Amino acid sequence: MEAWITFTLLAVVMQSLRTASQKQVSKRISIQAATLVRFLFGIKFAALYFFLVMRLYGPIHIELTSKFIISGALASVSQILATVFLIKALTLRNFSVGTALAKTEALLTAILGAMFFSAHLNFWGYFSVFVGVCGLLVASNWKVTLRDFSDNQSVRYGIGAGLGFALASLWIRDASLSLEIPRIVSAAAVLFYMVVLQSLICLTWISVKEPEQFAKIRNNLGTCLFIGFSGVAGSIGWFTAMSLQNAALVKALGQVEFIVSLLITYLYFGEKISRREYLGISLIALSVLLLIGIT
Repeated sequence: MEAWITFTLLAVVMQSLRTASQKQVSKRISIQAATLVRFLFGIKFAALYFFLVMRLYGPIHIELTSKFIISGALASVSQILATVFLIKALTLRNFSVGTALAKTEALLTAILGAMFFSAHLNFWGYFSVFVGVCGLLVASNWKVTLRDFSDNQSVRYGIGAGLGFALASLWIRDASLSLEIPRIVSAAAVLFYMVVLQSLICLTWISVKEPEQFAKIRNNLGTCLFIGFSGVAGSIGWFTAMSLQNAALVKALGQVEFIVSLLITYLYFGEKISRREYLGISLIALSVLLLIGIT
């Protein structure tokens, strides 16, 4: 199995754990505070991982470039805004429009990558991404009428989330490739830089807008610490995979997270899987097999 596939699967598992923990803690603290926790409590783990990788690969001189600094900063802001847009989409009446559009992230990554980042795929690459996105939409039982699209807010927030996550992925890869060092090390450097910057951004927001949240965070230190760890572990997977492989292919493979979640629901909660969900799973599985076949 290629390294980028292994790192992507690591990201899928850890992201699922982090998301579940964030949902749990968001019942006791605000969504903005839960976002801060992901980055702030992850700094120590990101720093530890960076220095361990540096030690493992021996003495390495890292010469930071303007491309690294700018692309990493843009990725940080894009990731935060995409999360906000997705949450906004979920709060609207016809949230299905917004969330469905956000799920086109892999397809948007492929399109934007080809247009602006010189990250082209062959025919089978684009086809596999398209099949995976279709499978995700089918399995999620997406039912949207033409009238739903008249709600400009849902469309705006959904596209904003998808674009934000897609651009973040592309800028992360851009920042990593700008460093003339081993990809594992460059991915760790980007992660450390972004986690610190995102912590500062979210910390400033909470300090100004929701200072009362700090006390609530202190009352949930255990959960917050786990969110920080699982968030960084997931990011290690995503960042490294996107440093080794085209970001669109990484995001397409990452859609197996939906299959994992569906199987957990079936095995743990005993809920039945519908024919529509089986069709969606089959399409996602086909997309994964195509991805493995072309790499």
